[in-house]
Formats: sequence, C-alpha cells, structure tokens
Amino acid sequence: MLHKAVQVRLYPSKQQQILLAQAFGCSRWWWNYALNKSIETYKETGKGLSQSALNALLPRLKKEKDTEWLAECYSQVLQATTLNLTTAYKNFFAGRARFPRFKSKHGKQSIQYPQNVKVVEGNVKLPGSIGVVKAKIHRPIEGTIKTCTVVKTPSGKYFASILTEVEGENPTVSEGKIYGVDLGLKHFAVVTDGDKVSKYENPKHLAKHEKNLKRKQQKLARKQKGSNSRFKYRKVVAKVYERVSNSRQDFLHKLSYKLVSDSQAVIVENLHVKGMVRNHNLAKAISDCGWGTFTNFLAYKLERKGAKLVEINRWFPSSKLCSNCFHQVSEMPLDVRDWTCPHCGTHHDRDGNAAINIRTEGIRMLKAEGSAVSAVGGEVRPKMGRKSLLRHSPLITEAPSAYAAG
Repeated sequence: MLHKAVQVRLYPSKQQQILLAQAFGCSRWWWNYALNKSIETYKETGKGLSQSALNALLPRLKKEKDTEWLAECYSQVLQATTLNLTTAYKNFFAGRARFPRFKSKHGKQSIQYPQNVKVVEGNVKLPGSIGVVKAKIHRPIEGTIKTCTVVKTPSGKYFASILTEVEGENPTVSEGKIYGVDLGLKHFAVVTDGDKVSKYENPKHLAKHEKNLKRKQQKLARKQKGSNSRFKYRKVVAKVYERVSNSRQDFLHKLSYKLVSDSQAVIVENLHVKGMVRNHNLAKAISDCGWGTFTNFLAYKLERKGAKLVEINRWFPSSKLCSNCFHQVSEMPLDVRDWTCPHCGTHHDRDGNAAINIRTEGIRMLKAEGSAVSAVGGEVRPKMGRKSLLRHSPLITEAPSAYAAG
C-alpha cells in the first residue's frame, strides 16, 4: 500500500466558516485541556494519561454546564485531537520532537477528520453539520481517503490536506544518475552527477520582502492591542509571510523534482541546522534557506519513485578533502572559496569539490549496505582506494509521504 497526500483549497460559505471556527475552537480547547491534565497527572503520579484515558474524560465534559458546548463538535474530531496529542508525546520521548505546546487562538488553526470524508462533484464533503464545501481540486484524488486535515491559515485561507491509500507495491529504481549535493548560503545547492557541477543560486526569499515586511510590522505595532483595526491588519502582515513561504516552497519543490526525476539516489550532508542558527550573524540567512524542508521534499519524492536519499555524517570533511588525491587540509575558513591542494596541486572550487566528495562518500555507503547501484556519470570507486573516515554513517531510505503536501 502507498500513501499519498493532496492539498486542496477550500471556499466555505459564511455559515460553514462559523461551523469550522467552532470546530477549531473545540479541538484547540480539548488539546490544551488534555495536555494540562496529562502534565498534572504526571507530576502527581509519575505517569501520563493514555489515549483511552483521555477519551474517557470527554463524555463527562460534554454533560457539564461549563463545557456542554463540546457536544456540538463532531466527536471524531476530538478523538483525532487526542490521538495527535498522544503521538506528540511519543515523538517527544523518542527524541524526534520537542515537548507538546499549548495552542493559541491566534495563528494557524486545524482539525482532523479520521474518516467519512468524500469528494463529491469536485468538492469536499465533510462529516457532521458542515457538509459539502466548495473546493478547487487541481489533481485527481486516487485511492481510499484515510484522513482529512482542514486548516485555516493566519491570512484567512482554508485548505484541506487529504491523505489517501493507493494499492500497489513500492517501486524500485536501479538506473539513473547519482547526485551529490552540497547545501550552502551563497549558492543554495551545488550539485554534481559525476560528470559536471551545477550551481543553483540562493533566491533569498525573505530578503526580497524584508523592507515591505518591516514597514507593515511597524504599522501593526502602532495599532492598539485588542482593536478591530489591529485584528484586521494582522492578516496584512500574515499575507506577506505567506508570500515568502509560498515562493520558498515553490523553489524547493521545483529543484527537488528536478533532481529526483532522473536519479536513482541523491546524497546530502546531515546538517545540524539547530546548532548552526546559534551563529547570530548567519541565523536569519540559514533559516531563510529551508535546508530541512528541501531534504524532506527529496526524501518523500525519492521514496515515491523507489530511489534513495543518503545522508552522510555532518562531520565528514567534504570541504577539506581533495577530491583528486584525498589529501585533507587541517583548516578551511568560510571566506576561502577556492584553494589548491598542497599534495597534488589540483585547484578546487570549494563548493564543487565538497559536492564531489559527498557523492563519492554516499556511493561508498550504498555499496557497503549492499545496494545495487549503477555508476551513471563519473567514477564510483575512489582512485587511490581511500578508506572512509566514517564506519557507521546514517543511511535514510524512507520518509513518510503523508506530509508531502504540507
């Protein structure tokens, strides 16, 4: 079975917007209540509350006078909220995510329907009192609908992310190019397939809108807190951020698709972005790049095709290593953009040399784990039989495609 997700734009009527706002509010309140209850229980007993224990609290809350409005919300929306909270706890204890946070009524709002969502004549039919919502479905929705997440963005737009299950086996690819990718700031990506090196400029999405954003944020800050004028102008600022986000996502989708379309494997560095943004001089520029999002896009696109994403260790000296003779220099400051190998005399472009080394190391890892890869474009085996510095480098072959549209 394969899972695919499609995000579609929704255009709810005024009445449907009111019903959705009520559902968002109920789901948000229940998340915050359940999270607080779990924290208090853990402090008292040393144990948290399970999914079934939290759901058992709902019938009583729906009968109490102060919270009887919870009964108006579609019951499975609240149960899906419980599931998402317990999943968030599991991810936290497994080290995959930070501790669950309380949700605010400001910002993005979302609810999830775990079943009974249908596509009717090009529109989306939600269960309960909301009914058929006008939608713009830009691609066919194939397979069985598993879940539907409805989102309202800070700018006031509505979207539905529809997850489907499609019959079929995971494809495998044994032919195609193997790309080595060096991610950076001046050039967003320097890519080599073994024959040639291609450079993709950093679009600097935030920098293009920074002046406009600053002016609008200053205007928002002058408005009185709690006023209707401030509430309305928040959407103006949110639209600028949305424009930045959309342009970044568009660039990342197009570049990742270009690399995946003719490849059997893509090799990148496992960058420690959280540590890198501690450098306050580069933090804004690093965050604007979206390296993590780009890697996620590569992962699910490659998985869908049956190809592989390989992440090499972040400590691998890709920039300090001569790709010709594998001599390693001791220091390589960031301002050095090209250098000459003191051992063999080869002149290197810093980023192009790093991309070649990343590709070579990735191919070694693929062969070490027994993958059948064809050396399309350039040499695969290091010329001088170099032994890798890395013995247990991470190899990622799967990524959940359920969040592909997000």
